[in-house]
Amino acid sequence: MHPNSAFRPKQDDLAELLVREIGFAAIFASTPDGPRVAHAPVVLNDDRSTLQFHLARGNALTRHLDGASALAVVQGPDAYVSASWYAGADQVPTWNYVAIEMEGVARRLDDIALVAQLDTLSAQHEARVGANPPWTRAKMNPAIFGKMTGAITGFEMRITAWRPTIKLSQNKSADERARVIAGVEATGHGALAELMRHLGGDREGA
Repeated sequence: MHPNSAFRPKQDDLAELLVREIGFAAIFASTPDGPRVAHAPVVLNDDRSTLQFHLARGNALTRHLDGASALAVVQGPDAYVSASWYAGADQVPTWNYVAIEMEGVARRLDDIALVAQLDTLSAQHEARVGANPPWTRAKMNPAIFGKMTGAITGFEMRITAWRPTIKLSQNKSADERARVIAGVEATGHGALAELMRHLGGDREGA
């Protein structure tokens, strides 16, 4: 899908919010063996300038990623949009979706920074789980924890470009948007329908 400027959010913090809430990304990079992708939980720092993640040492990307240009993609809900939901006949089907692209150079983290990343990651998600007390690595045998962390490699990507696409039928009339929302919801895509209700009023570039 073409990232039309009409589908770039006006809210400066929307892309950041989605990255933090979804918290999982596909990491793409070129390697001598061809393009590769890895999937990993991510931690965005407070000023949204860096993205941290970790990969298994045996992952096809791990040995090539230090110092390489990488692309991280966080994807939200998506759904097919039927042309029959529009009033006019001269329409075609499309797809509504949420995708946040972040580009930058990745560098390998040392062991201390890797453990700090893991602590931050677990703290963020344990807060959502609501366990009392929350899980921490203090509950583990340190030797076992060390063995497990020895099987992964941490990375930090300094973000040089953000490319968010929030395609929610913003280029359609209010009546058509309402029909698309109803259709999307009826086909089982409630999360996307809710996003369209709350965020789809952004008609920048429409």
